[in-house]
Amino acid sequence: MTRTAATFSPPVMEARRWLDGVTHPADRPLLNVSQAAPVDPPPLVMREAIAQIVINDPDAHLYGPVLGLPALKAEVAQQWNAAYGGTIAEAQVAITSGCNQAFAAAISTLTAEGDEVIVPVPYYFNHRMWLDMAGVKTVPLDAGPTLIPDASEAAKLITPRTRAIALVSPNNPAGVEYPAETLQAFFDLCQKHSIALIVDETYRDFDSRTGAPHALFQIPNWADTLIQLYSFSKAYRLTGHRVGAIITSQARLAEVEKFLDTVTICPNQIGQRAALWGMQNLGDWLAGERLEILDRRAAIEGYFAPLAAKGWTLKGCGAYFAYIAHPFDMPSDVLAQKLVRDAGVLTLPGTMFMPDDMAGGAAHLRIAFANIDRAGIKALIDRLAQFAA
Repeated sequence: MTRTAATFSPPVMEARRWLDGVTHPADRPLLNVSQAAPVDPPPLVMREAIAQIVINDPDAHLYGPVLGLPALKAEVAQQWNAAYGGTIAEAQVAITSGCNQAFAAAISTLTAEGDEVIVPVPYYFNHRMWLDMAGVKTVPLDAGPTLIPDASEAAKLITPRTRAIALVSPNNPAGVEYPAETLQAFFDLCQKHSIALIVDETYRDFDSRTGAPHALFQIPNWADTLIQLYSFSKAYRLTGHRVGAIITSQARLAEVEKFLDTVTICPNQIGQRAALWGMQNLGDWLAGERLEILDRRAAIEGYFAPLAAKGWTLKGCGAYFAYIAHPFDMPSDVLAQKLVRDAGVLTLPGTMFMPDDMAGGAAHLRIAFANIDRAGIKALIDRLAQFAA
């Protein structure tokens, strides 16, 4: 079996194919809540800055350092130290072509064929896809009814082939924010067993809590255990520029450099400069974006009562996502396709976030609500309630 044949088709692309041949009336246009990515471009002031970079910075069109623009790495270290109260050096930061590449690079430094990585389920499907293609076994950890994984349960799954535990907080697909105590417990477990703790914080800018979400960067020698991943795509709407980051030990980044040099040579130069400009100039704008996402989260929670009355359950809600249990006697992948035709709603079924042999996925849907406003959220709830009727 080839590497790519070892995994499934990209779920978002598969879901888009459900739209083929389906028309939606003008008074009920499609509500697309399937993908967790901004559909709007960066703010005009950033696009104007990018235009100036394109015109006036010759180096933006050339190869750059494999591990990223030094000024951007330094800015990440500085802002992360302020946010987390940590001790992160520029040399412990690398810039990648998106957060997915950061995950792939990290896994490549950790694993060999047949090794294992523990991943809470429901999981972010691209993480599972990369593990499949890398010949690494995904060991599912049931996150339970709270959707918050338990480190003591993870401990039972560790074997001599375990190389890492991978967490996402705020979570994709469940939306839940992992408590600091949960992340600390996982760090302690990984440190005890000399395995890596990967924490994907792609959605950290939209956490509802104030202050640092954890204190892991304050731990002496944190870099021996912790690998943090980040994406600039969500914060600054730079999805098409592909800019992410990985924060870990300098020794591990020397291994990451081998991967990045082979795959992309260097991250997108214009995108890196845009991310740097955003970090230095768009703090207030990003704070406003966070408040808007938090308001949409509140709208999901506030409008949910009609669905609850019909047997739906809001299991998790936060960042870009709501994870809901449906009341129907059909698997969620069948339900999701019916919703396209009968309700004008494109969402992803829970089966896309779970192994085939685990129960639970068939009973859930993921709603990515970041691209619909309050009115759109109200329309979504109304359509789902009418469909239930």
